[in-house]
Amino acid sequence: MSEIPDRLSVNPSSPFHNEDLLKQGVGIRFNGVEKTNVEEYCISEGWIRVAAGKALDRAGNPITIKLKGTVEAYVQTSAEK
Repeated sequence: MSEIPDRLSVNPSSPFHNEDLLKQGVGIRFNGVEKTNVEEYCISEGWIRVAAGKALDRAGNPITIKLKGTVEAYVQTSAEK
């Protein structure tokens, strides 16, 4: 099983992007609720970034909202995907 990093981003230009791990599938539970729209997370600081609707910035990246709470990350199995 892969070790889950403390911080991970789906944005390829981010220093926290890990394509191999994202291909395996990473699940996020935020305050006990499964989230499927997470753009970035940090377990130690206790936050996630989620897209704010369909709005984009000038570079074409989604506008995100930072939510604070309990973050749990795990590698998804083939049954969970």
